[in-house]
Amino acid sequence: MSTGSNKISKVIVAVTGASGAIYGFELIKQLTKIDSINSISVIFSENGLKVWEYENKVEIPKSEKINILNNNDLFASPASGSSGYQAMFITPCSMGTLGSIAAGISNTLILRAADVMLKERKTLILMTREAPLSLIHIENMGKVTRSGAIIFPASPFFYNHPKDLNAAISALISRLINTSGIPAPIFEWDKK
Repeated sequence: MSTGSNKISKVIVAVTGASGAIYGFELIKQLTKIDSINSISVIFSENGLKVWEYENKVEIPKSEKINILNNNDLFASPASGSSGYQAMFITPCSMGTLGSIAAGISNTLILRAADVMLKERKTLILMTREAPLSLIHIENMGKVTRSGAIIFPASPFFYNHPKDLNAAISALISRLINTSGIPAPIFEWDKK
């Protein structure tokens, strides 16, 4: 989705219950280091928080830019189109969350915020994390894509010759951020 000529400064990061909480951690960490970003609202689904605690065993990165919101609080600012958020990342995005967005369900703050991003024609990126995919998953991906969202599979690339898993994840998250229109370090094809 186009963000116009305005720099993106206010974003939402949602973490849902798919495996891959490390992607959410790395995204939050990288966003806090981008000067143009001054507000990061973080929302965990109930299972997203459980997976985060199980897989990461680390706290959310510390930053004055970060505001943690309750997924049950439908009066929080991301629930309104007038709140000024310019991009939303659901990282990782479970197939249940994808299906709910595709069906127009908005009974949690994550789902309502995603619905708001679509109706306001703002950037919504779903970092899906599932394998293999059923036809239902694929059809839901098609539906949200036609509605304006971007499906960004959690598929690390290796043309930059990452030293380890953390380097591969870091490169993938930088590409995710760039996809939203926010400038981040670019990992180009290594022709060596």
